[in-house]
Amino acid sequence: MLSAACFVYVTAETLPVGLLPQIADGLAVSEADVGLLLTSYAVVAALTTIPLTALTMRIPRHLLIAATVAIFAISQLIAAFAGSLLILTLSRLICAVAHGVFWSTIAPVAARLVPPDRAGRATALVFLGNSLAIVLGVPLSTALGQWLGWRVALAVLAVAGAACVVALLIVLPKLPALPQDLAVRAGARLKASVRIIRNGPVAAVCLSTVVLVIGHFAAYTYIAPLVRRDGGLEGFGLSALLLGYGAAGLIGNAIVGRFVDRRPGPLLVTLIALMALSLVLLVPVLGAAPTVLAALVWGGTFTAIPVVLQAAILRVAPLARDAASAVYVVAFQIGIGGGALLGERFVSADRLGWLPALAAVLTGIAALTVLAARGAFPVRAPAPAPEQAPAAV
Repeated sequence: MLSAACFVYVTAETLPVGLLPQIADGLAVSEADVGLLLTSYAVVAALTTIPLTALTMRIPRHLLIAATVAIFAISQLIAAFAGSLLILTLSRLICAVAHGVFWSTIAPVAARLVPPDRAGRATALVFLGNSLAIVLGVPLSTALGQWLGWRVALAVLAVAGAACVVALLIVLPKLPALPQDLAVRAGARLKASVRIIRNGPVAAVCLSTVVLVIGHFAAYTYIAPLVRRDGGLEGFGLSALLLGYGAAGLIGNAIVGRFVDRRPGPLLVTLIALMALSLVLLVPVLGAAPTVLAALVWGGTFTAIPVVLQAAILRVAPLARDAASAVYVVAFQIGIGGGALLGERFVSADRLGWLPALAAVLTGIAALTVLAARGAFPVRAPAPAPEQAPAAV
């Protein structure tokens, strides 16, 4: 059910990517303006993650997860009836407020449910929902939006979110919050969690995340016009491509789950190198077949990369997982917002074709950062310390 919650969140967050032309036409705005929906969402999520995670430390984890998904469902319902870009943006910002708490809480919860040496694998299983969102959520919502309208797609997501809330409350084990005195100390640490960046491995994970995600979202936000330019794909062709993109991500996620707890460094470098290669193939206009191949490799690699990064942030800060996860979420949101904003600047300047090259360069820089940060991304992951054992459930 944690994976299902991830599914609806990721599907909704990336929905503007698949339906960017339809939303632009429906609200009589430019595609570049719709692309900024990702930027505004990311900015609010980045600003609210740390303080709101601190304020919610005393709330039982199972109730907190359910509450964040409930806020998500309400925001999608408002978005379905939005009459202007402003209302649509505000509805997404409601969701963004809960977004940071959801993502900074879900990985520690998953780790708490399993033995310490299985934390990475549990995270991979939960994040399978992210891959399924790209495999099924985005292409199906894109197809549904093209068929019945983007408002219908949003309404369906609202219903799915409400169903997840009910299911989470039924099946998720009770996960008490920390005792009051510990929660106060943890909350104080979290409010000042920017200090955790002084931890070298944590800083390395966050820096790698920001650079990599900026590059990805600069190009991915505008994948619809990109594949239309490169391969003439739109409508059903775009939906099919997004389906293949997500299917490749699902395969990548399954493979990564086997190695993330053992060989994190080599695994991440391999994924980043393949991602950079796929982006390079999208720079020239080579036709439909090369475009599809490059998109599949891109999807397979990037969808799996956050699993490695999330496992890394839990590994390098075993005694401050909530604080480290909150900072990681902020780093990821900075990457999403920065990438979408950077992409919008290029598209507004009629430089759409430059986006894959820009993403490839930033991906290369991220690879160098990973290679230099052996403490964060070791060749072999160290055995977990006894104090990392999860609390009894």
